[in-house]
Amino acid sequence: MKIYTKTGDKGETSIIGGRRLPKHHPRIEAYGTVDELIAWIGWLRGADQHCVTVDELIAIQASLMSCCSIISTDPSAKVPEGINVDDPSVLERSIDRMEEHLPALTSFILPGGHPNAANSNIARCVCRRAERALLRLNEKEKVDSSVIKYLNRLSDYLFVLSRCLTYEAEKEEVKWIPRKK
Repeated sequence: MKIYTKTGDKGETSIIGGRRLPKHHPRIEAYGTVDELIAWIGWLRGADQHCVTVDELIAIQASLMSCCSIISTDPSAKVPEGINVDDPSVLERSIDRMEEHLPALTSFILPGGHPNAANSNIARCVCRRAERALLRLNEKEKVDSSVIKYLNRLSDYLFVLSRCLTYEAEKEEVKWIPRKK
């Protein structure tokens, strides 16, 4: 099978159900942003860290691939058999486990401190952008609420993961202190 089809050369792509949409359509933007998030999770999967397992990150990537399939399905079509978004409670349990080893959060913190933590924060920002894209799409065409809920919880997970990665690297969290004039 060839990777290139040439069917998108004029700026359109097909979604599940057969409809063709411009590549700048909100539906394409939404699942394209989730696809970007999958790549960032892949970067985290390759990072040297012990906060979460590789299997956990692979499961998140798989769930995000399901999210892409759901988002890329025309509202008039049926989502392919076997495509489901994981229950966000899996993410919540991992968040709780990581937070057991972290100090209480008392202020906003500035991202950075260690490349792994910084990249987890970038993934969090991409996750939030994907969520916003879905919410914009939802104003025009119905979006499966389980996808929105999963992305919302995943951004929390990525924030806590960034904190865990900061502490694992023995770096200090930099608190945001507003400057007084």
